[in-house]
Amino acid sequence: MIYVTHEEAGRQEITIKGEMHKYLVKVRRHHEGDILTFRSSENLEIASMYEIISIDPRVLYVRLVESKEQKVESAKFLHVGWCVIDTNSVEKVLPMLNELGVKKISFIYCDRSQKNFKPDFNRFLRITQSSSSQCGRTDVMEFETLKNIGEFVKKYPDTVVFDFCDEALSGDEKFETILIGSEGGFSEAEKKLLSAQKVYRLDTPMVLRSETAVVAVASKMLL
Repeated sequence: MIYVTHEEAGRQEITIKGEMHKYLVKVRRHHEGDILTFRSSENLEIASMYEIISIDPRVLYVRLVESKEQKVESAKFLHVGWCVIDTNSVEKVLPMLNELGVKKISFIYCDRSQKNFKPDFNRFLRITQSSSSQCGRTDVMEFETLKNIGEFVKKYPDTVVFDFCDEALSGDEKFETILIGSEGGFSEAEKKLLSAQKVYRLDTPMVLRSETAVVAVASKMLL
């Protein structure tokens, strides 16, 4: 854990109770005198260092040592347009995408998306907040939903597409937004709609699941 998210970060003293107390004392095994970094979800760019003053069975007391601006974010920008798939599959890879530094995910209801899946952005935010505490990231991943590919391409006309083609992605390409399909890929109508966009694939003979493709592309472009 790189930092603790706490609404009172920045105050002179903080009292820690409940699950956070259990995690810091029982799981992380912190002791009096240890220095912990706290950040407020309202301003993650400010790191506040606290010393553990005392530990009671149910309460942990910390005192501010210093606060300073300390940003941790990817030097590169990647926005993923992701055709809607099972939200359970999204949640499994969301921490990875957050750690890699993906800036934004647009969830799009494509022709082959199952329309009963509804992205839960509040849950996604909690998952990425936990991930950020572990990896140190201080900017917040953005989410949005769009009703179809046409709407997405109109909003982001410079989008490149991940699909079957001849040109493999090298990682040196200069683009900010990539579109990745759902299971089964794009429909013929969608491929026609995307015919003017640049298309890339990964250099592998295997057919990737949608979530595998998202993580692979993000790794290729951001690391």
